[in-house]
Formats: sequence, structure tokens, C-alpha cells
Amino acid sequence: MLRVQDRAVHQCDSGWVPVFVGQDRAVALMSIGFLLERPDDAVVWRGPKKNALIKQFVTDVAWGDLDFLIVDTPPGTSDEHISTVEALRPHRLLGAILVTTPQECTNIFSKGGGEELAKHAGVPFLGCVPLDPQLSQSLEEGRDFIQEFPKSSAFPALAHIAQQILDTSQQSS
Repeated sequence: MLRVQDRAVHQCDSGWVPVFVGQDRAVALMSIGFLLERPDDAVVWRGPKKNALIKQFVTDVAWGDLDFLIVDTPPGTSDEHISTVEALRPHRLLGAILVTTPQECTNIFSKGGGEELAKHAGVPFLGCVPLDPQLSQSLEEGRDFIQEFPKSSAFPALAHIAQQILDTSQQSS
């Protein structure tokens, strides 16, 4: 998505140096893809090995001073999510954002499931982003979705959610 798949990760005194994106180096990334011989190789690891790597990504990467830490995990309710929360717990985070997708199983996970889940958990619901195949395709190809599809209904929804996150984070600091 960010066209950095050919980058290498290096070590420093305080751990792994993340891959920085952009001229201002405002975005720092760490991915298992940077550690593989071939980035497109499938990673089939079981619990303990996956959990150890997640912990390393949180504790052994020289992140520096972060405004936000985005953790992209596989979909579902698996060990990765629990391991991530456990690894982040000592850092006393100000908050977390859960992204979910609609499912066609029970009523709670069909349309409106994210809003219902937020209500049930007593947390704010930030919004709903319409599914747009152009968004998925442009991200997979590393293209700028905002420049290419400014009239997409996904753009104002994403912008609204991002603004709410920024507003909340500024109130917390």
C-alpha cells in the first residue's frame, strides 16, 4: 500500500529501526514482510511464535515518540488480537480503535454490527465506510485513492472518522 515492500530493516542500540515513509519520515512501519527472504511468502506460524513476534514489534522496535500506533492484524477473533492488547497494556494507551467488517452470519454482525458492538461496549461509534472496490484496488497497487477517486463515497466517510480521531486525541493531550 505504501510502496515500501523492498525496504530492509536494520538494528540499532534500542532495537529494530522501522521503515520510514515520506520525505518528512512521519510514518514508521514494521512488518513481517520486511523480515522475510521473499516478502510475498506466506507466513504459517502457530501461537507462541506469532505472539513472540507481536511482542517484539511493540517492545523491540525503535518507534520513537508516536502520536498513533496502527496495528494491522488478520480478520477474526484470534490470538493476534489478544497478544497485541497484552503487549500494549504496559504502555498505558489513551485509546484504541477497532475496525470491523460486515459479516453474513448472525444479526449482530450483519449491517450495523459495528455500531451495535460500540453501543454494547459503551464506546463511541466513529462511522461507517462504504465498501468501494476502487479503494481496495488503489491501496493494493500503492496508488493515491484520494487523488484518483475524489468523488468516492468512501472519502468523506474516512475523512470524518479521521477528524474525530484527531479531535479526540487533541482533547486527551
